[in-house]
Amino acid sequence: MTSYTAKLTEAQATALEALVRDGSYELREVPYARFSGARKDHNVTYYTSGKLVVQGKGTREFVEFVLEPQILGAAKLGYETVLDPTLIDPRIGVDESGKGDFFGPLCVAAVYVNERVLESWKTAGVRDSKSVSSDAQIGKLARVIRETPGCVVDVITIGNEAYNRMHADNGSVNRVLAWGHARVIENLLSQGPRLNPPPVRAISDQFAADKSTVERALMKLGKNLTLEQRHKAEADMAVAAASIVARHEFVSRLASLEKTYGVPLPKGASPAVEAAARTFVERHGADALPKVAKMHFRTSYRVLGLPEPAKVEWTRRG
Repeated sequence: MTSYTAKLTEAQATALEALVRDGSYELREVPYARFSGARKDHNVTYYTSGKLVVQGKGTREFVEFVLEPQILGAAKLGYETVLDPTLIDPRIGVDESGKGDFFGPLCVAAVYVNERVLESWKTAGVRDSKSVSSDAQIGKLARVIRETPGCVVDVITIGNEAYNRMHADNGSVNRVLAWGHARVIENLLSQGPRLNPPPVRAISDQFAADKSTVERALMKLGKNLTLEQRHKAEADMAVAAASIVARHEFVSRLASLEKTYGVPLPKGASPAVEAAARTFVERHGADALPKVAKMHFRTSYRVLGLPEPAKVEWTRRG
């Protein structure tokens, strides 16, 4: 065990802060952290959001012998499934990659897990892809997930030309995402007997303000399954696995596009991405850009010398 997270009350946070600041830890400056300290075998960081993160090979010993008895006042480590039996429910996790990247496709993955699969991942390092530092490690974890007995995986890739057509028709990234989530859930459920025991629900991140956006897109099999949409769904192991599989598919497809066109295609949306897009247009022409890029991004307007659309001010619903 090399990582542990928990939510602390203000009283618990104050007690832990006193412990970390007592001179036994090397204090560190961490963005968005109220305090952070490191020892040779673990580090402790408490964020202003109320989240505690413990990392390092000494994590289990710290949790069992310091955090639980001195701060939490309760033994939870190792009893997670007793405290919350739904953690071992057979279920499907869904996540996507490429939504915020100008270059490359949109990839959506669905991963079925059961109790045996989850047990085998306890020491495999499967976690939210955003916490994995390299594409090589993403690839290794994706292979672990796919090769785990009992785990079933499906991925759909919406290539750039198809993505641009769908976005133009729907006028919304969320509607394209909703279709992708619904399609990959349907594909996975169509494998029937391989999902043993049958999933009791599907879990995905809530990317749309209106949950019915995805619910309306569900297809024949998906409509018979409970769909749970929630913020920070990657905390669920099934969704974390889906995030890794989707990210691996995305980086693989992006690398293939780079090889095809002989131009570096950086991830994300930044000045470096815009510079790469200008280089691409210089070499392959403006007509080729929709083959590798998401054209509704403002980057495309700037690169092609087109007037940018007016910004729509975001307001909270309700």
